[in-house]
Amino acid sequence: MHLCRLALLALTLVLIGASSCPAAEPFDFYINPVLARVAISKDTKEIKKLTMSSIVENDRVLPRGRAAFLVVRTNGGRYAKLLVQPARQKIDADRAVPMLLVERYVTYKEGEEQTIQASGTNLSLFPGFRLSLDLGQVVPEALGGDLRFAVEGDDIHTEPLGKAKLYLVTKALPDVGPKKGAKFVAGERFEPSWFNGTYHLRSDGRRSGKLTLKVEDDGSLSGSYYSDKDGAKYPVSGRVGTPKHALQFTIKFPRTEEVFQGMMFTGDGRAIAGTSRLQEREAAFYAPRIEE
Repeated sequence: MHLCRLALLALTLVLIGASSCPAAEPFDFYINPVLARVAISKDTKEIKKLTMSSIVENDRVLPRGRAAFLVVRTNGGRYAKLLVQPARQKIDADRAVPMLLVERYVTYKEGEEQTIQASGTNLSLFPGFRLSLDLGQVVPEALGGDLRFAVEGDDIHTEPLGKAKLYLVTKALPDVGPKKGAKFVAGERFEPSWFNGTYHLRSDGRRSGKLTLKVEDDGSLSGSYYSDKDGAKYPVSGRVGTPKHALQFTIKFPRTEEVFQGMMFTGDGRAIAGTSRLQEREAAFYAPRIEE
């Protein structure tokens, strides 16, 4: 068993050059509590009819983007965010149908920080099509929906349906983005405080997410884990071990828990590697530090 643990740990070290921590886009930082602020911002307009020209005029609100940024309060009372562009679908050499291209959309579960209810990319809404952001599906009229793309002669627009509210963001919030904290600097000697920080945790090549750790004076660990899959937040607890660059921590899921045992790289403090156990299954994990 000891040799197996060493082999698994060695395998994680090989991943150090190939590990990929997903780069966040400006759109990603607009999580549920932020969208509530956006909806009442002076730089946000509630829209009854969103025209194609309004989309084009506001397609550079978020950095590195070329799509308009929309926020929707759905019929289910949830907040959703969308990136949209006007587009046309060619029928033949002489004809094309206007459509609304939804580059990305995310609907958050109510009352949660960033747990995702539904999401998708590259969705095309043609004339008469309805989008339910609560379901994350294009739906027929009988199922209502939150948005409808309409073409009525020269009047081409997107409109909210039922109790849904549609907001066009004309200026990004100034304080939304990665928080700049103190940059981690490794000292000459390892200290347990090196564990303080944020990591991109990859476990068994099956699960991944953002892990935050905080070390107390008594060596106990606390923190949070945000799943890459759906943004759900789970509590983390643990303890610094012996030697002092070793640690054990547990992620508490609703029906089970995953226990991790690992060590930090003492040369630069840039990563933690080791083994984990989930429902009697032992595996390897690797967690490079995220400099936010």
